[in-house]
Amino acid sequence: MKKRTKSESAPTGSARKRVVILGLVPVDALDVIGPAEVFGLASRMHKGETAPYSLELISSGSDVHLESETGIGLRGHRTLDEERRASLPIDTLIVASGMSSPEQLDPRAIDWIKTRAKNVRRVCSICVGAFALAEAGLLDGRRATTHWSAAQRLADRYPKVQVEPNPIWVKDGNVYTSAGISSGIDLALSLVGEDLGNEFALELAKYLVLFLRRPGGQAQFSVALRAQQGLGPTLDGLRHWINEHLNTEMTVEMLADVAATSVRTLVRLFQRELKTTPAKYVEDVRLEAVCRALELGGRSLETIARRCGYQSVDVLRRAFVRRLGVTPKEYAQRFAIESKLA
Repeated sequence: MKKRTKSESAPTGSARKRVVILGLVPVDALDVIGPAEVFGLASRMHKGETAPYSLELISSGSDVHLESETGIGLRGHRTLDEERRASLPIDTLIVASGMSSPEQLDPRAIDWIKTRAKNVRRVCSICVGAFALAEAGLLDGRRATTHWSAAQRLADRYPKVQVEPNPIWVKDGNVYTSAGISSGIDLALSLVGEDLGNEFALELAKYLVLFLRRPGGQAQFSVALRAQQGLGPTLDGLRHWINEHLNTEMTVEMLADVAATSVRTLVRLFQRELKTTPAKYVEDVRLEAVCRALELGGRSLETIARRCGYQSVDVLRRAFVRRLGVTPKEYAQRFAIESKLA
C-alpha cells in the first residue's frame, strides 16, 4: 500500500476540531465514507504537530453497528446514547442517512440534533439528511438543498424551508446542506478549505483523484438533461429554438410567438412541465452555456457574453455570481481545461 505523504503546502495549526458524523440508520454508506475520508485525509496530510481534526462516527441505533442500504455494515465509535452521556464538545456536526430514513426519523435523534446544534460551529447534512435538520427546525427560514429526487418532498413537508433543488450544496449561516453521494465530498472539501485554506483543500482533491473540486452553486444535473424529460411538443420545440438563438434578446412575448401560443398558455406550460418560468429557464440555459464555454476555454469573456445573450460582461458577471456564488474567472480557474480568462 502506498504510503501517504504530507502536503508541502499544507498550513500549520494546533487547533484540533472534533467532527462528528451522526449516521441515521439505515445510512447510505457513501454519504458517511465520502466526507469522513476528506477529514481523515486532511489530518494525515497536515504538516502541523497536531492533526487538525478528530473524527467520530455516531450510530443512531442501539449499538455501534450501522446498517447501510447496500447491506454492507459500518462500525461507529459509539452510540447516540453514549454520545449523549459523554457530552463532548463538537465543532462540526454532520448528519447522514439513507433514502428511506426520512420516513422513519427517530424523535430522540431529532431532539439531540436540535439541542447540540446550539453549541456547535457548523451543522451539516448529506443528501436526505436535510430532512432531519428540517425536522429539528434548523432549516426554518433558511435556504437548503437535498438530493434532487427528494427536493419537492422536502419543500412540501417543511414549507418554512426555502428548498433549492439545483445546487450541489448550500450554505446559509452556519448550516450547510448538500445533495447526494459525491456532493458530500465537495461539501467536506469546502469545510476543510474554510479551516485550512483553499490551496490545502485543492491538494486533498488532487490526492483523492477528483477531476474537479466543485463550488456549491454547481447544478446537480444539467438544464438540458432536465428539459428533455417528458416535455410536450410545444416546449420541446421551443427549447431547441432557445438553444439555437441564445444571442437573441428574448421576451416572453417573443417565446410565445415562436411557440405559436398565448403568453398565458406558455407560462402555464412552463410551470406544469418544467416547474419554472420562461424567463428563469432562459437564464438557466444561458448560464449553462456560459459554464460550458468557460470549461472549454479559448474565448474571451466578452465573446462568451455576446454569444450567450448578455448585453455586457458586467451583466453576465452579476448573473453568474448571483446564481453560482463565484465569478466567471474563479469558475474558469477551477474548471477550465486551460484557464487564461482575464
